[in-house]
Amino acid sequence: MKKNLKTRVLTSSTPLSLAVLLAFVTAAEAFAQSSGEAPSAPAAADSSAQQPPAAGGADASQPNQAAAASTGLWDRSNLLGDMGGLRSWMGNYGVTFGLQETSEYMNNLSGGTHRGGAYDGVTQFGFGLDTQKVFGLPGGIFNVSGLQIHGTNLSERNLQTLQLATGVEADAGTRLWELWYQQSLLGGKVDVKVGQQSLDQEFMVSQYANTFMNATFGWSVLPSVDLPGGGPAYPLSSLGVRVRATPTDAITVLGGVFDGNPAPGTGDPQKLNASGTNFNLHNGALVIGEVQYAINQPSSNPNDPKPSGLQGTYKLGFWYNSNRFADTGYDNNGLSLANPASTGVPASHSGDYSIYAVADQMVWRPSEDSPQSVGVFARVMGAPGDRNLVDLGVNAGVTLKAPFKGRDNDVVGLAVGYAHIGSHAQDLASAQANATPGYPSRSAETILEATYQYQVAPWWQIQADFQYAFRPAGGIPNPENPSQRVGDEAIVGLRTTVAF
Repeated sequence: MKKNLKTRVLTSSTPLSLAVLLAFVTAAEAFAQSSGEAPSAPAAADSSAQQPPAAGGADASQPNQAAAASTGLWDRSNLLGDMGGLRSWMGNYGVTFGLQETSEYMNNLSGGTHRGGAYDGVTQFGFGLDTQKVFGLPGGIFNVSGLQIHGTNLSERNLQTLQLATGVEADAGTRLWELWYQQSLLGGKVDVKVGQQSLDQEFMVSQYANTFMNATFGWSVLPSVDLPGGGPAYPLSSLGVRVRATPTDAITVLGGVFDGNPAPGTGDPQKLNASGTNFNLHNGALVIGEVQYAINQPSSNPNDPKPSGLQGTYKLGFWYNSNRFADTGYDNNGLSLANPASTGVPASHSGDYSIYAVADQMVWRPSEDSPQSVGVFARVMGAPGDRNLVDLGVNAGVTLKAPFKGRDNDVVGLAVGYAHIGSHAQDLASAQANATPGYPSRSAETILEATYQYQVAPWWQIQADFQYAFRPAGGIPNPENPSQRVGDEAIVGLRTTVAF
């Protein structure tokens, strides 16, 4: 099962204590003041306009280089600001750098296979290179990013859910994440990206869904469970090429071809590709395409009037994987895999595919200049039920920005995620129930999440979270008592994200 990030090797695997962090902040503030920190720093070199990762926070593939206009600790964009002019100096030579730490604690209060909590976190770093400043080649961006993942995984240990409680969950270790070159063409109307890429940064992205902590609101449960290795998404990536065209301000077309399996072999994909350096093109092909239509967006022409309506983005896409996929319920003779006469060899299917749609729409804002707004999102994905454990994934939700006076950058949200078990996997569970009285049937897993993001400073965010999981994994048996399914789960969590 894929473990993925919904927001990435410079720290140890042990989180900083609060006392150490505060001491570090104080020292950083003193250093910045004594070194005459510049009032501003160059913008990030990566202009690919990627969405933030599913786990929330800044995208490591777009290092956040902008120091706040004020040198005050609580006003600047990064904890370390311009680092005594270092960021500005690097920016003059076309080099940008970003570093971010996300740490969280999740606890299962009821249900599941075990009670208790777990800490997990990820340190993300990224470098960007503007080829125009370095080589005189306009429109080129080189990017490399890495991950230092630490802690343990609550979903794997205590929950057994298909929709992981947090998008940060992954096997502990240090790995390369992305390594690519992007070239802009035709006056910026087209750009081409080549190299090792994580598709959850650009495809299937929902702006409002990224508020939430559960992994399904980033890289959705359907590709995470159905694609080989979970697909090229956090913490994995695949070699390939992506083309993007923006014929008008309202229309964007994305398409790409990538290696079909980011971690070939048998076993845990993250252990099979533990370093993130499994560069190959010998595992079939993953083809993906997406059309985006934006309404009431600011025009690229500054002379055009500002749109008066509420902003929205609508996307329609597909993916196709050319590998062979095992049937989830029947053998190569058409018998149920639970039948004693079965060969035990699942039927094989050529290729797999999915069609999806995403909608983000602001539905209320008291005035054009108000920080307060309500946004809604919905995302639907479907796939064949014979070769996929999940044949329908749906998530939807609502967010309120600036919920309280004086809290302009806080966000509160409520969302639901639904993963429907494929028809053949359901048939297999029913056949097993015939042989084992009381064995639970499988139907669907539903996740309900309520969350609050509290913006302490531009560089520091704290997020409180509550989730409830109905029928984990669609109703799998409890290993302690196979005649009963794993019980419904109540999960609480707290996340802190710091951009350095």
